[in-house]
Amino acid sequence: MSDEVKKGLEGVVVAESALSHIDGDEGELVYRGYAIEDLAREASYEEVLYLLWHGELPDRDELDAFSEAMSAERDVDDGVMDAVRELAAADANPMSALATTVSMLSAYDPDDAETDPDDHEANLRKGRRITVKVPTILAAFSRLRDGDDPVEPREDLGHAENFLYMLNDEEPDDVLAETFDMALVLHADHGLNASTFSSMVTSSTLSDVHSAVTSAIGTLAGPLHGGANANVMRMLKEVDESDAEPVEWVQNALDRGERVMGFGHRVYNVKDPRAKILGEKSEELGEAAGDTKWYEMSAAIEEFMQEEKGLAPNVDFYSASTYYQMGIPIDIYTPIFAMSRVGGWVGHVLEQYDDNRLIRPRAKYVGPRNQEFVPIDER
Repeated sequence: MSDEVKKGLEGVVVAESALSHIDGDEGELVYRGYAIEDLAREASYEEVLYLLWHGELPDRDELDAFSEAMSAERDVDDGVMDAVRELAAADANPMSALATTVSMLSAYDPDDAETDPDDHEANLRKGRRITVKVPTILAAFSRLRDGDDPVEPREDLGHAENFLYMLNDEEPDDVLAETFDMALVLHADHGLNASTFSSMVTSSTLSDVHSAVTSAIGTLAGPLHGGANANVMRMLKEVDESDAEPVEWVQNALDRGERVMGFGHRVYNVKDPRAKILGEKSEELGEAAGDTKWYEMSAAIEEFMQEEKGLAPNVDFYSASTYYQMGIPIDIYTPIFAMSRVGGWVGHVLEQYDDNRLIRPRAKYVGPRNQEFVPIDER
């Protein structure tokens, strides 16, 4: 066995998966063989969930039955909602609040936490319930901390549309609903990223689905993973509030040794295909509102970073301005990322259970050897 250390597991293949494939040199992302461009523009988030969890796109009857099963379970038990109220009153970090409440969901799930990990259908039901309750929790948390009452979910609205309705207490127009649905599709899965891998490590111990998703949420919270999108928008607001032009501001930041958020990726060597799609939506939203400054600012920074640093934007860069123009609070960008990625997490957890082996890598020991033990009274 090789003792070569691969920091961050760089380039190490640790599993086989049929869910998604990334070609970092060509800038390609596919879910179960389907190009992300086609899915983002033509498929709903519900269709993509069905694809990820069942291996194929649904026909109309299958999609209707699947969507009905999802919408019927959006309500959250009183015990969990009480916790949401307490966390909102305490002004808890939104990702911490989400991790706490998702963990709590297991206590109220009809499929007991001790369900046999080999029970694929039970695990699938748990994953579905988590997926549909996360938007209810997140919207309620956001409203409660602002002093507003939660809005009850509706069964007659789609997944994306229902979340925006619960968040704002009004039905979104078609453009907003379509844009948000597309964003959920784009974030649904992305290979063995850090949060997905942590969900797999947890499920490889034969822990339950709720624990695996809670692990993933904690991992996604970091600024080097899901937290980057919020930091991109904070950066854009700083640029807007300064007296400097976007390129000048970025150059000054680089001269100070600061990192420009939203650029570079561990897998893509070219522009993230998801950034291309969201960049277009950001521009469209700006044009519809009669103010394209956020898109223009982002485009100027993108061009500069590409020319000066050879870095292309990742999905976080344009999701920031897209969400902001939709009126979504900056600090729930990352929870919204989780709201989408839970579909991929559940898919990978199901794969792990179906062909499980405990994930247990080794570390190369570099500490001291042959230490002589000295009794405590003689130290």
